Amino acid sequence: MEAVCGQQYRALALDAGLCTLLAVLLSALLKLSLERIRRWRARVPVLVVGSGPVGLTAALVAVRSGKVLKLTLLDARYRSALLRRPQQIALDPRSVRFLLELGVDFDNMEGCWSNEHFYTRIGVFQEHLLSILEQKKQTLDIRLQLGTRFSEEYLRKMSRADRPRVIVVADGSCGDSCSVLGISSDYIVESCHAYGANATIERLDQRQVPTPEIRAHSVFFDLSAYGIDTLKESRRSSQAAAAKPGFHLKIYGTFRNRYMALVCGSDADSKMMQFLRHTANASIMKNIFHQSFNAYKTDLEPRLSELTLHNMQCSRRLFEILLSYRRVNAAFIEGDRIAVTVEGEAARVLNFDTGCGVNLGMRGLESLGMFIYRTATALDQNEVFEALSAKMQHSRHVAETFRRSGLTSAMFE
Repeated sequence: MEAVCGQQYRALALDAGLCTLLAVLLSALLKLSLERIRRWRARVPVLVVGSGPVGLTAALVAVRSGKVLKLTLLDARYRSALLRRPQQIALDPRSVRFLLELGVDFDNMEGCWSNEHFYTRIGVFQEHLLSILEQKKQTLDIRLQLGTRFSEEYLRKMSRADRPRVIVVADGSCGDSCSVLGISSDYIVESCHAYGANATIERLDQRQVPTPEIRAHSVFFDLSAYGIDTLKESRRSSQAAAAKPGFHLKIYGTFRNRYMALVCGSDADSKMMQFLRHTANASIMKNIFHQSFNAYKTDLEPRLSELTLHNMQCSRRLFEILLSYRRVNAAFIEGDRIAVTVEGEAARVLNFDTGCGVNLGMRGLESLGMFIYRTATALDQNEVFEALSAKMQHSRHVAETFRRSGLTSAMFE
């Protein structure tokens, strides 16, 4: 009898344990399902300040994240001013792949290809991205507020329902949105271990035709008229087994707005570089760019003559190339529960124009989609802080990577 009771007791205990385990599993599955539903349904209002190439791309990234309840794009400039911008941008293969995933159709955009780079005018690029966003209006609440400046008054006038949960600041190096939001203007400035100079040529008789860049390497200049014997030095440098000798030259931009960049590594401590770093004669660098343009220009464009040389402006001497990036490029406004990220030239800027500056801004946007997703689905403030921390870490990585190897891909290779 006792044996039978013991067997029944063990059977009941086993049934109770299985029921408890089943209840726990069902509860966990229900909780997991509800969490998945919550994350799937989570949406946040997003405000993008700035409609340059980086700001418009950021808007497309936000849309693609699938976590936008409402997207507002703000810029102090009107549409006509945006689309008239003549400067040429060069999108490298990595940026092209990134933009293709966002729905950018390069086949239907004015521009040209060369070595997997796409060259177009900023105005053309912005018009294409604006047209994509306008098409998205059919399925998403997108508001383009062009000709509207971001300010404290703008924020005050917003209703509580319209207040954004995420703000993307992409208003360029001269924008004041960060100061409006109370984000520190403290920058970290680091050397890129190179020296360079820039020149611009504007010729109104030429067309705004997108043009592939021209590169030249191991370039030397005859400065004997200034007492510098570069001929012997160039022979000595070309025979050395050290790194790339001489200067690296790039000519880029449209035929109407031509730009030139000249750069030399800081380890190439030659008499010529020393002289060009410290000379007080402003005409020397102008003559160097003059000779360089005529030597390496395309056959389709006219030479620069003494009469047309006044159309060129350039650096007075070689300067150290520096990268500046914000010490704080993401923040949380606690009272309004707004997560802010700073992108493009508002976050990091080079004092030297390589003709590929927009690509540095695109690198920062590669983590924006995940940042919006994590912010939208965050259970509490700690999870928002984790998203902000990851965004800041990625931004620092972008700056450090460019400082180490950015000029190599943009100029040296």
